[in-house]
Amino acid sequence: MRASRLVTILLLLQNRGKMTARELSEQVEVSERTILRDMEELSASGVPVYAERGKEGGWLLTEGYRTSLTGIHADELAALLFASRTDLLSDLGHERQLQAAMQKLLAAATDSARSGAEAARRKLHIDGAGWHPNRQQREPAPCLAAAQEAVWAERQLRIAYMRDGAQKSRIVTPLGLVAKRDVWYLIAGTEGDGIRTFRVSRLLEAEVLADCFKPPAGFDLAAYWEASLEQFRERLPRYPAKLGISPTVLGRLEAERFVKVLRVEDAEPGTNERRNVRDQLINEAEWLVAEVEFETPESACGIVLSYGGRMQVLEPPELLRRVQDEIRSASMLYL
Repeated sequence: MRASRLVTILLLLQNRGKMTARELSEQVEVSERTILRDMEELSASGVPVYAERGKEGGWLLTEGYRTSLTGIHADELAALLFASRTDLLSDLGHERQLQAAMQKLLAAATDSARSGAEAARRKLHIDGAGWHPNRQQREPAPCLAAAQEAVWAERQLRIAYMRDGAQKSRIVTPLGLVAKRDVWYLIAGTEGDGIRTFRVSRLLEAEVLADCFKPPAGFDLAAYWEASLEQFRERLPRYPAKLGISPTVLGRLEAERFVKVLRVEDAEPGTNERRNVRDQLINEAEWLVAEVEFETPESACGIVLSYGGRMQVLEPPELLRRVQDEIRSASMLYL
């Protein structure tokens, strides 16, 4: 266990450069005191590792030092082989490079690691597609190559896009690219609006400029993306409602993508909620009262109707009327 940790620390310093004891402790999940002992052991074994003092200090290897030790295990190699998303790498023009890198990893691995990884690959297949085929092709992103070049080279990018029915143009400082499912997003700094997110497929033009820029100190692409997703969720419309439901559909309701279940409780005998539930279903099971949030009245109506006689709207009255109107319209066609 300790030998594996020492190898991990050595590779982290080799691949990332200077790291603090706290950063290393978070990566290998041990205390900072343990990291200090590990550094002493690495140094005693002849690894040229040393500490820089001061505010910007940390642990690092002597410049130019490289180790040929990878310490890669069969399960680690298998994880790398399964993790490759060739469709996204194809968008970036790196699919062939990925295959070449994988072959080099296999060649450098030990016989036991290589055979173990190949065995796992033969016995496990990951299909990222849904059950229902997408009738639309993956959205084209003709400006992706220019955006990628600007991100890699840290050069300014002039983009054009549609906004409020008119074409807009601005110069941005591209900080990174994010792929969510099959959709690419450009994260870029702007003058006056801070850091913004642009959907690459909606860019009309993208021109890499000669001017270079320096990314903001401490900018973390993954952290920014997670924060922006949380802000997006907070801005989503909310439509609260109270429902009477059969316990048999509670799991399905909690799994609904566009419904947030806030609270579920029993409908006590004699309460208005219990009296509102249709009499012929009360005898089948004890019904529940669920407080939920839909996104819109239209979405709420469609979802309620999909549950048939196992769900009833208790509040708000306008949603109940909307559901009743839809049922009356359908009955005129089928009854």
